[in-house]
Amino acid sequence: MSILIDETKRVLVQGITGREGMVRSKLMLEYGTQVVAGTSPGKSGETVHGLPVYDTVAEATENEGSIDVSVIFVPGPYVKSAALEAIYAGIPLSVLVPDRVPVHDVCFVSEVARERGATFVGPNTLGIMSPGRALAGMIGGRSKFAREHFKRGPVGVISRSGGITTSIAYYLNKIGIGQTTFMHVGGDPIVGIDLAQAVRLFEQDDETRAVVMFGEIGSSQEERVASLVSSGSFTKPLIAFIGGAAARHGMRFSHAGAIIEGGQGTHAGKVKALRRAGCTVVENFGDIPHITRQVLKG
Repeated sequence: MSILIDETKRVLVQGITGREGMVRSKLMLEYGTQVVAGTSPGKSGETVHGLPVYDTVAEATENEGSIDVSVIFVPGPYVKSAALEAIYAGIPLSVLVPDRVPVHDVCFVSEVARERGATFVGPNTLGIMSPGRALAGMIGGRSKFAREHFKRGPVGVISRSGGITTSIAYYLNKIGIGQTTFMHVGGDPIVGIDLAQAVRLFEQDDETRAVVMFGEIGSSQEERVASLVSSGSFTKPLIAFIGGAAARHGMRFSHAGAIIEGGQGTHAGKVKALRRAGCTVVENFGDIPHITRQVLKG
């Protein structure tokens, strides 16, 4: 199994006629994702990679039927309207790839999504990949590389860093450990599906035997993961690495969401919470694959 994306999910690409939309929709199609259409205002009737283009998401669903996932490739200031369009059209999951999305826009989208029973990944995310099944976003690189280097397996991977997400999956595969799904939750201060929500999804996936998590300073996502483990809401082995050990108060680490403020979100605090909950916290990033293999062996 997998979480969020697989070969059965019908995918729409919003902003498909833009440079990123065209390139990434082609890569998704080549990998086997069931992309069924795209949208771009004023471009209805055109095609991209053989896919029909519509002016609006409502027009796309009216003509193509139900859609499970919308992947959004529009400039940051327009993400709010694009995401709301997908939510109002009844699409249950959106992947907000762009960065520089205003925080208040994300808050508004989050509230509407909650009211409508929808959810989203990102913003500022590379996306989601379920190896051998499908991908949504721009994760995994070229389709040939993705097929050669990312295989199905028993481990879920979640990360607050895009590059680290694929790096962990790559190095796990190098020693023969494949993934059910790997996902970049996004690097902004507020995201849709965060680390804690992601581990809940993996808890429900029978194929996932363990989860590898890359966390960072800033926010309380990792502490909330620790709380889920402590409460028994997440019962599978969790292997974690927390970036930012050398960061000082007020220092931003890589992403907008990774900054220590007011004594909250420190590296030491996250490590302590996770270890207290019984998680395996790895001190050296390069040890993740071998420690994961040890954990899987029990």
